[in-house]
Amino acid sequence: MLRAYLFFAAFIPLTLIFSVSSFISTLFDASGRIHASHARLWARLMLALNRVNVTVSGSELLPEGPVIFMSNHQSNFDILALLAAMPRRFYWIAKKELFEIPLFGHSMRRGGYIPLDRSDGRKALQSLDEAAATIRQGKSVVLFPEGTRTTDGKLLPFKRGGFVLARKADVPVIPVTINGSGRINPANQFRLYSGDISITIHPPVVFPSDLRRSEAETWMMEHVRKQIDSSLEH
Repeated sequence: MLRAYLFFAAFIPLTLIFSVSSFISTLFDASGRIHASHARLWARLMLALNRVNVTVSGSELLPEGPVIFMSNHQSNFDILALLAAMPRRFYWIAKKELFEIPLFGHSMRRGGYIPLDRSDGRKALQSLDEAAATIRQGKSVVLFPEGTRTTDGKLLPFKRGGFVLARKADVPVIPVTINGSGRINPANQFRLYSGDISITIHPPVVFPSDLRRSEAETWMMEHVRKQIDSSLEH
């Protein structure tokens, strides 16, 4: 438990510093490249503080152009691992409430991250339309189709929203399997451990053109889930 206290004693002020500096960078760099570099450096520093090593396999499978990465979600260290090690620049799709956090939320918005309003069906659909338009402009994004962290390492049921987004954006979905983060930061425990996290990138999945919308979304959901689960340590 002492490790966790020491980690967060450094995590909180460093996150504040990086949020401020990355926000300032967007005032001079509209492309967001400096903001992305800040995020990667912050993630790598946080991982190093807890002595976590991240490896990635399957990078050669990534197609050209924008994609939607869909990953399993075991702990908060998934976010750090993806930011630190993914071979392509990406943007987060995150719940709108995170964008309301002072400084941190402003930095996310200025960095091009995409808010998702889930307060009611109409706003959620509008958020998906706006996110799809952003992706079609060339931005790759990451989301967790489970919607929340698992407590036992097994995949939770997938939310349909991400697959509606993939259909609307008309870009490939890249299934991603993360292993090890649940051991680094066990669910429902204020404990941290050092160790290894592995990220496996699977072949792209595209929507079948011969199915109706709802059928295609269901097919995509099942196929992506199968891919992620195929490399998941049980």
